[in-house]
Amino acid sequence: MSEPTGPTGVGPGQVVEVDVERVAHGGHCVARHEGRVVFVRHTLPGERVRVRITEGGDGDRFLRGDAIEVLRAAPERVERRCPYSGPGRCGGCDWQHVSTQGQRALKADVVREQLHRLGGVDREVVVEAVPGDDDGQGWRTRVQHAVDGSGHLALHKHRSHDVVAIDACPIAHPRVRAVELAAPVWPGARAVEVVAPAGGDGPLVLVEPTGATRPRWPAPDGASLGVVTADGIERVRGRTWVREDVPLPGALEPVSLRVSGSGFWQVHPGAPAALVGAVLEQLDPQPGEQALDLYAGVGLFAVALGAAVGPDGAVLAVEGDAGAVRDARRNLHDAPHVAITPGRVDRVLATLLEAGTTADLVVLDPPRTGAGRTVVDQVVALAPRAVSYVACDPAALARDVRTFADAGYELAALRAFDCFPMTHHVECVALLVPRG
Repeated sequence: MSEPTGPTGVGPGQVVEVDVERVAHGGHCVARHEGRVVFVRHTLPGERVRVRITEGGDGDRFLRGDAIEVLRAAPERVERRCPYSGPGRCGGCDWQHVSTQGQRALKADVVREQLHRLGGVDREVVVEAVPGDDDGQGWRTRVQHAVDGSGHLALHKHRSHDVVAIDACPIAHPRVRAVELAAPVWPGARAVEVVAPAGGDGPLVLVEPTGATRPRWPAPDGASLGVVTADGIERVRGRTWVREDVPLPGALEPVSLRVSGSGFWQVHPGAPAALVGAVLEQLDPQPGEQALDLYAGVGLFAVALGAAVGPDGAVLAVEGDAGAVRDARRNLHDAPHVAITPGRVDRVLATLLEAGTTADLVVLDPPRTGAGRTVVDQVVALAPRAVSYVACDPAALARDVRTFADAGYELAALRAFDCFPMTHHVECVALLVPRG
């Protein structure tokens, strides 16, 4: 391995030559320079690259850097499909330089490694495409844009407040790109979010202003427009919510859900149906069963569970975000056997357990940090026959799988979905059942 070019020592701006070893969680790969780990972006396992150090120095345990020249390429390397990606440019995508199948293999390696190292489980993993995938392009239905000093739409650089002006984002849904191209400049705006719902409605544009001034913003015809304020969303034109249509598996009828503003929703149009299908497949809910949907959001899984268990069963959805609860109440009002309780999941579960509540089935869809020991122990205390855990972070999933194992529940099945092509993110649906 060669010595760094430039002055003695290694620090930001200097260039070193390294052999890349393996993929790591977070969109980078692991290499070593003089025995010290270097987390490198824009590369692949098996490559030899020249790396410009971006963070870290002689006193740090590890360094970060960007591969600026490929000396030996991996077979999965392709030409970047986005003109804004690459070292020092937009940080939204991690794998624009990797074939779609190569990306899924990398994500599978990450999930497998996290389950082994943090969860104590060895499991083969296959990352599946979701319905409607188009080689990883044109899928993102919600894009949060920054705005540069000239008012032009932009995206952030990796781990930076600096921005890169764009014309249109290649991974954005065509209806998002149409807004980007029709209205590229937003004077007086700090951020502009564009939402293209699956319900057939026009896009929703949400503007965060830099001050009290409200210029005449250029939202295209047919788009709703709202202003993000400290008190919520101020309607300018159209609606401040969108309708998301989701087909359900088998004989279940499709559902149409309301999502207000920039409330949480899967950004790939094929993801909601894929995840609901995996959850129902794992749980196999039966008419008359009792189910809990924890971290329920606007009620996607609760609606599907309600349809599956029927009016003789019951579903309780628990959600802490007030806006999501309001949407869920609207989305669930036609299903009297499906109820929603607002509040923190651990506090609601504590109350249910004090009342002697049990459940046949649990859907667990926690935030990126995972459910944690308290909630896992509470779920186990409900004595469900099956838990379907929807996870957007493999490390958090692995930690919680170990906690479930400590409490007597084992990982019985796992599916992984490429809901975020070109990025390192992956969605998993894990089935946990009582051991033995």
